[in-house]
Amino acid sequence: METDVNGAEATGRRISAQVVCTAIRDDIVGGFFPPGSRLTEELLAQRYGVSRVPVREALRTLESEGFVRTRRHAGASVAEPTEQEAADLLEIRSLLEPLGTARAAQRRTEAHLKVLRGLVRLGQERAVQGQLSDLPSLGGWFHETLAQASGSPTLAALLTQLRHKIAWVYGDGGTSRAAQAWEEHAAIVDAVGRGDAERARRLAALHVERATAVRILKHPVHAVRRRA
Repeated sequence: METDVNGAEATGRRISAQVVCTAIRDDIVGGFFPPGSRLTEELLAQRYGVSRVPVREALRTLESEGFVRTRRHAGASVAEPTEQEAADLLEIRSLLEPLGTARAAQRRTEAHLKVLRGLVRLGQERAVQGQLSDLPSLGGWFHETLAQASGSPTLAALLTQLRHKIAWVYGDGGTSRAAQAWEEHAAIVDAVGRGDAERARRLAALHVERATAVRILKHPVHAVRRRA
């Protein structure tokens, strides 16, 4: 039911919109809604069991993040990244992630280090045991914590959004690199723990370079954006 709300009820609606936004984003990244597919408010409201109000707010947020496009007379649809936009994601990561890692070396807390070391231990164990299905979530948690350790909410938010978009556009073609990737994570955490910002920056840059080398596009991309 769509009604105007105020006070605590307005707060509840905003929270609902955030939850719906996360759910839609996860479905886009996971491929349930492929690039170019239409996103009607009715369909989404039914899928997530909510009214159209939080769906509408969620679509606006996702459009600002680049996951959704709204075309006049056509409504909302999943965005279709161009070849240049896809390449830009990896280049931007190569610039921001080393910066965030260097800042983490200067600003991390003991709580950050405890979580990072625990994740490295789990990631290395799973890689050795061949439990590869657990690694994407562990890797996401690792990079999320590392970004938060930078002490910059703005940078952390940019890195999180960038990570989601890379996971949407690219698949990880390097399952054979799993053990090496977690060794790289371990070296990064060691540098961060020692407060060695320059070494942390270099290791993060190398990690991104190696990860980029095995990335493969999930979907065909266009050289230029198609006209509405």
